[in-house]
Amino acid sequence: MGILIPLFIVIICCIIIWRASDGFALASDYIGRNLSEGVRGATINAIGSSLPELFTTFFFLFYLKDVDGFSGGIGTTAGSAIFNGMIIPAFVILVVILTGLAKNITVSQKVFFRDGSALIIAEFLFIIIISGKSLNWWHGLFLMVIYFIYLTYMLKTMKRPGIENHYHREPEFIVHEARKSILYYLATFDLEPVFIGKDKISDKTAWPLLIFSTVSIAFTCLLLVQACEWIGSAEYTLPYLGTFEGLDIPIMFVAVILASAASSVPDTIISMNDAKKGNYDDAISNALGSNIFDICFALGFPLFVYTIIHGPIVMHQETIDQSSELRMLLLILTIIAFGVYTFRKVIDGVQAYMLLGIYGIFTLYVIGRGADHPLANDIAEFLRSIVAYLNLL
Repeated sequence: MGILIPLFIVIICCIIIWRASDGFALASDYIGRNLSEGVRGATINAIGSSLPELFTTFFFLFYLKDVDGFSGGIGTTAGSAIFNGMIIPAFVILVVILTGLAKNITVSQKVFFRDGSALIIAEFLFIIIISGKSLNWWHGLFLMVIYFIYLTYMLKTMKRPGIENHYHREPEFIVHEARKSILYYLATFDLEPVFIGKDKISDKTAWPLLIFSTVSIAFTCLLLVQACEWIGSAEYTLPYLGTFEGLDIPIMFVAVILASAASSVPDTIISMNDAKKGNYDDAISNALGSNIFDICFALGFPLFVYTIIHGPIVMHQETIDQSSELRMLLLILTIIAFGVYTFRKVIDGVQAYMLLGIYGIFTLYVIGRGADHPLANDIAEFLRSIVAYLNLL
């Protein structure tokens, strides 16, 4: 009973983020309609759909205001990166196959190698930068610089659309019949009829829709952080309901599964929508680009702001160890996923099930670490030893 209430809250958060993401996806699709294929997914879509990770990390740091907050932020960003790299591409492939759109998908090798290599480099630097017993503002700044270098390269090298197809990406909007009140649409987070109504989407309607969707997701992330804290704590108290027992496990292990999955809902929705339209480059580059945003900006910016205001974050040895193993595992799984993506010219159900299997193993590992299982602990020690070796180089 102790974790049922916060688990129910997590489910509600997923639903709200999912519904708000529909409006967000429509607005971002319109705003980024003129970017070249593959670039839109790695920039507009990736940044926008990763805002839940950014907000969740912010709230972990500023709401909990301790080392647990930072570990929760690492768990969310790293867990989301693993989710994006495994689950989203697998879902994209299976949606295309199971709906009969195609038997397989073909993604530009340039997209794979561009975003995949950038992601691996960013994760390697992530391991080196976030090390030691204390973290300061320059750690966060360095992470953000990495992302801006990647973003600048993306925008500088993108293929400019010609005049003849300059508006070829303008999204369609399904007109809603005015049968229900605005309050109903707001309560169900069906935001398109509220901001667009029966008109055609435009800059005047796309930006307010994008902003309101983002704010809705932000408040939901605050609730998500609170639910994760309750699940990980030894006990928690709810007004008028009493005191309940939690799982009494590090919040990082809660965030790496629950918070990361919930915050990755927009990435999943946008990638699946792109796949249904046949925009496979955008569908995959959104997932990979989101990972770079997650580990560089969604963690770096909150870390930068928090340490500017409150000073350095001094971490306990347990947090250092857990962070090290998670970051190393993220790099290893990314390299494995990159191999899964590229070992064949086309991507089909075989790769999809391989990716799902890898994520399943990762989930079992996290559960094992939370339960202090000997095998999981041995793997964690091995991962930490690799990080220690890299830091000595």
